[in-house]
Amino acid sequence: MPRWLMFLLFLIIAAAIMAGMHFYLFRRLVADPALPAGWHSAATALLIVMALSVPLSFLVVRFLSGVGARFLLYPIYIWLGVLFLTFTMLLGLDLLKVLIWFGSRLTGYGAMLYDPAYRVLIARLLAAAVAGIVLVTAIVAVHNGLRSPQVKRLELRLDNLPPEFDGFTIAQLSDLHLSPLLGRRWLEEVVAATNALEPDLVAITGDLADGTVAQLGSDAEPIAGLEAPHGVFFVTGNHEYFFDLEGWLSFLTQRGVRVLRNERIELLRGDAAIDLAGVDDHDGRHLASGHGTDLEQALEGRDPQRAVVLLAHQPRAIKQASQLGVDLVLSGHTHGGQVWPFYYAVYLQQPYISGLHERNGTQLYVSHGTGFWGPPMRLGTTAEITLITLRQPEQP
Repeated sequence: MPRWLMFLLFLIIAAAIMAGMHFYLFRRLVADPALPAGWHSAATALLIVMALSVPLSFLVVRFLSGVGARFLLYPIYIWLGVLFLTFTMLLGLDLLKVLIWFGSRLTGYGAMLYDPAYRVLIARLLAAAVAGIVLVTAIVAVHNGLRSPQVKRLELRLDNLPPEFDGFTIAQLSDLHLSPLLGRRWLEEVVAATNALEPDLVAITGDLADGTVAQLGSDAEPIAGLEAPHGVFFVTGNHEYFFDLEGWLSFLTQRGVRVLRNERIELLRGDAAIDLAGVDDHDGRHLASGHGTDLEQALEGRDPQRAVVLLAHQPRAIKQASQLGVDLVLSGHTHGGQVWPFYYAVYLQQPYISGLHERNGTQLYVSHGTGFWGPPMRLGTTAEITLITLRQPEQP
């Protein structure tokens, strides 16, 4: 399917979903509370404008850059987060109301529920309560979303790790999502914080930018400043296939970042060696010819007694990796859910959302991500730069 057609279909689906969510808010926050005529008209007009702004944002990202794009996107993306929080809270209240209705039918004490004046009063009280709670929650979420990424440190023991690699450090960056909202200055801070950790190797596990090289290349220049004795490596995320794939791969290569595409390289320390492998994003096979995960190709010919670390954007890679004897998988993609309770929806696509997991002897670490996508918000999650120290197994 041509990429322009996929984008058009995505835009249509997104517009339909947004229309449905905004209509739901209209029913619960405007129609049910029976707002006075002036407030009713103003609120209705505002919801229509905001509903139209969301699909508009996808066009802004593709065709605008700089201050103009930032000016348009900040209110739209904050609204997107507010919309999600309001929708989920109202949906939860409606489920509670259904339970109360069933209870009233069983007990016979539901006459008041059918009083029109009482129903309007309850609708107004709930609308006011939801608006207040969402406002406070959104302020907290925006504050958390715009905070600098926190350094998260962990030590992982690999069964096949040679003594020479005990203490080897990997700085993982993931889901940077450079955009008009996260630009050059922010990336300079991330690069400086990463270099300050003095890692042996830097791994970027996909989703570098949400725009083309022409739009965001200047903002991405600081990536060339990442320093590590064993190199800086990158694997594609799903967003690479939405924006200027070949342009970004060429951009990274020219700035000293090694792109691993279903391949494996040898890392040497003294007389010992371990393997570093990287695979294309899982969704690449649907979005670009010759792309897509091929872990068997990446591991072909390797010494099974040698430790191997795999970079794979999506945590679902753990399924095949655990069957092929991979020691450690580093992933991202989920953002840790980014804004609770979206955390639970991610389980529909991925087996793990965040943190350290183990399957059949293969360890998986899922980063919360270094940037954010969409709303500049985080609720229940923290943006991170992860410093992973490899250790030998504990001796008996």
